[in-house]
Amino acid sequence: MERGYRTWGLLAALLTFACTVSAGCLLGMDSPASLSATIPPTETRVSPAPESTLATVMAADMAFQQADLPPDYILRDRSATAYAGIDKIFRDLGWRQGYRVSFYRLDKDRDDMTLITQDIGIYPPETVKEVYFLEKDRRCPPEDNATDYQVPFPQQGDRSMAWRTTRSGSYGTIVTYTVIFTKKNVYEQITLSGTSTDYEILKSLAQTAADRIQ
Repeated sequence: MERGYRTWGLLAALLTFACTVSAGCLLGMDSPASLSATIPPTETRVSPAPESTLATVMAADMAFQQADLPPDYILRDRSATAYAGIDKIFRDLGWRQGYRVSFYRLDKDRDDMTLITQDIGIYPPETVKEVYFLEKDRRCPPEDNATDYQVPFPQQGDRSMAWRTTRSGSYGTIVTYTVIFTKKNVYEQITLSGTSTDYEILKSLAQTAADRIQ
């Protein structure tokens, strides 16, 4: 009987030891030191800096160069815009600087002339949107006009639109395409006008102008 008690006692001791060892292992697995060694650290994500709303180039550097135009266009004028030449409403909206450049193509034998003009204005970022809608309201033809109307145009910059107008005169029918857009704190208007016009040229030039605003 005593031997049986010893056997049971030994078994109990072994079980107690086994439980103690097992508990120690489990505790070691659950300890913060072990977890930190087995779980990879959380990845720290850095949010990208917000894009600047200010153009970093001068108005003159945004203007078309001769190489941007088809080879048969000739420079007509390139000049900074005078403060006195800006409407008061736009001066009140914080107009800072501007630039204008124009090119023409002339075929005397056909009495054919086409003019391309680019007008650039720099404003505070908080008012350039208002400038855009003021120009849109005063220049864009009404929707029910049969000869002057808005035309589909690829999106340029932050907001843009384009339209077509037709006028008849002593030199024949003059068609004008106009696109206006803003990007950052820059407002631009580009016109293509003449007795013969190419809508695709205007689209290409507008893309060039938008890409140049950095």
